Amino acid sequence: MATSRINLLRDRKEVLLKELEQIQAEAGDKPLTEEQNTVFDAKMAEVKVISADLSRFDSLVREQEAAVNAAPPPAPTKPGEPGKFIRLGEQLRAIVKASQPGGYTDPRLFQAASGLSESVMADGGYLVQVDFAQQLLQRTFQLGQVIQRINMLQVSGNANGMKINAIKENSRVNGSRWGGVQAFWQDEAASKTASKPEFRQIDLNLKKLTGLCYATDESLQDATALESVIAQAFPLEFQFKLEDAIINGQGAGQPLGIMGSGSLVTVAIEGTQTIANTATFLATNLAKMWARLYAPSQQNAVWLLNQDLLAKLYVATLGGTSAVSGIFIAPGRFNETPYATIFGRPVIPVEYAQAEGTPGDILLLDLSQYVGIQKVGGLTSASSIHVRFLNDETTFRFVYRFDGAPVWNTPLTPFKGSATQSPFIALATRS
Repeated sequence: MATSRINLLRDRKEVLLKELEQIQAEAGDKPLTEEQNTVFDAKMAEVKVISADLSRFDSLVREQEAAVNAAPPPAPTKPGEPGKFIRLGEQLRAIVKASQPGGYTDPRLFQAASGLSESVMADGGYLVQVDFAQQLLQRTFQLGQVIQRINMLQVSGNANGMKINAIKENSRVNGSRWGGVQAFWQDEAASKTASKPEFRQIDLNLKKLTGLCYATDESLQDATALESVIAQAFPLEFQFKLEDAIINGQGAGQPLGIMGSGSLVTVAIEGTQTIANTATFLATNLAKMWARLYAPSQQNAVWLLNQDLLAKLYVATLGGTSAVSGIFIAPGRFNETPYATIFGRPVIPVEYAQAEGTPGDILLLDLSQYVGIQKVGGLTSASSIHVRFLNDETTFRFVYRFDGAPVWNTPLTPFKGSATQSPFIALATRS
């Protein structure tokens, strides 16, 4: 997360807290009025959202720092020994020069080498410095509205995956909570009944996501321009592929996405929406999706949707002709946030949502219930002048190892009621 974004969130939180203090001061010893309560609750809800975001970003920074610290520390630089590159573009230009026949090899490159012999460095033996690689990976997370919200774990050592123990719970009725834990009201000296939880395993194995970036000879003439190519193209492409997999991944050679999970709840449409060849949308759909969301997930949930739906959301209302209320709050209108909200939760248009009128065009998700694993150390990289030699381009390759899956494997039957619940909600086909 960029420092400027974090500072903006902190500044906004500070403003909100001062406004909350002002409301309390104005009320004095008297109870808050209905209007004051409404304003107070809205501002407090935004404070909680910002606090949750800051907590996620702080966790991400700590994990990234831990990954960097886990790498062997570089040997101390002595007088006369080469140091580290200051900028990514500077190192990339040095890689290009070293890869060319008869080109000069900067001694600083050997501190980032992969351990291959010097004779094959031109074929991809140079690595981007760990701090530069972490900056690229951090930008990937910073740009993504989906990946920054998932539960990310680190895979260290020689491991290529992780088995995560989870409670096997698909119902909250008596005898099913925690997979079988049960408590009883009993008379004095009565015999006790034993029960135990049941577990299952989430088996994740690292998948390889590879990105190639071609830099033209013209861009290589300027270290700043070259750095701009890598620093923009790579994080955006990796962010897109990772987030698309989190939502739509098939699980074979890639992460298992939410749309392919057995825990996805698809809410049925209304009878008035069965008009042939018309992708209709009703505010009632939103209310019923919210009603199927697992209650503890309400504080973390976000709405992800195809941008084509925005026009319909702006006019979505609930209630009769005498009591109509809008449920879509545009950004900056009342909530003073950079995003729109529905039922107080952010509305985020994304490219990975399905076409309008099909399941997945609008999703209500608690992404903290999606677990991902990544290899400690983040990215690996290599370069080559041969892949695009005829095009006067140098190829930079980046590899990131990741896997993920929903924590839930099935919807949950509530203690009272028949409609199942889940942290992952979609709307049925409407065309």
